[in-house]
Amino acid sequence: MIPLNVNGKTYQVDVEPEVPLLWVIREQLKLTGTKFGCGEGLCGACTVHVDGEPIRSCITPVGDVRGKKIVTIEGIPVRHPVKQAWLAEEVSQCGYCQPGQVMSAVALLKKHPKPTDGDIDSAMSGNICRCGTYPRIRIAIHRAAGAKKKG
Repeated sequence: MIPLNVNGKTYQVDVEPEVPLLWVIREQLKLTGTKFGCGEGLCGACTVHVDGEPIRSCITPVGDVRGKKIVTIEGIPVRHPVKQAWLAEEVSQCGYCQPGQVMSAVALLKKHPKPTDGDIDSAMSGNICRCGTYPRIRIAIHRAAGAKKKG
């Protein structure tokens, strides 16, 4: 059994330590907001926070996060400024990548409360949006930071 702290709750999961965290989150814990995208850690759809840092859960063995604090998209409150900005700016199109995008944006704003466009582009570069909502993502992050920019 591997103990996991996910969204402030402790779970005991009966899996091998090399099983990717993504599959434990989705299949064992039934938290399906975190998405499978590429399976190689390149697209960002599976982004979660481990001890406050964004990681790719599809390539992170569950044994590596034993004893660490894991936060999934379900652990980000509905009233969080990033989630509110996402709604206000109508960021989502198909929505598939958005949980990973939100998780990366939340981590960015923790490190850089007033990010520049360059900070945003750098922090979000590992998250792929096939619908191309990047301009709305940037505006939403500025809005969440309290520095709303138009267009």
